[in-house]
Amino acid sequence: MRPLTEEETRVMFEKLARYIGENMQLLVDRPDGSYCFRLHKDRVYYVSERLLKLATSVPGDRLVSLGTCFGKFTKTGKFRLHVTALDYLAPYAKYKVWVKPGTEQSFLYGNHVLKSGLGRITENTAQYQGVVVYSMADVPLGFGVAAKSTQDCRKVDPMAIVVFHQADVGDRVPVVVTAGPQGGEGQKAASLER
Repeated sequence: MRPLTEEETRVMFEKLARYIGENMQLLVDRPDGSYCFRLHKDRVYYVSERLLKLATSVPGDRLVSLGTCFGKFTKTGKFRLHVTALDYLAPYAKYKVWVKPGTEQSFLYGNHVLKSGLGRITENTAQYQGVVVYSMADVPLGFGVAAKSTQDCRKVDPMAIVVFHQADVGDRVPVVVTAGPQGGEGQKAASLER
């Protein structure tokens, strides 16, 4: 586990800025302690410095993960934001979209948000701006990119796409097997990604 290089930090913060803008400083300097980002096996982890000091006693090849995975770097050097970062980014999101109850399940199945399923949208949302998608009960559901600006959403066709789906809380579906093939010991819970 190592600190991010300047280039990695720049790429990651550019991606985070699409969703939370200048509120990135609030992620690092929190009232409950100081937090930092660390890279381990191409994945970026958000971890408290207190926990990081404790983890120095674990050899790097034995360490599986530490803290919360915010995303990963692809082989081409791009940063992909994981849905596990949603709980940390949602309170600081500048641009938000609320979907109607009938559209929630469609979004969680990986479909884009249509104008007919749009409940509300933050004012002055630009086209291709990163948005956090909420249910009408203010529960964060995932990330997306605004396909239309706020002004365009008012006059667009009801079947037009207004938010492109990127990630949602339904991306990780747990699969539990209770018994082995001959009724032996069961397997542990696993998770599959779409």
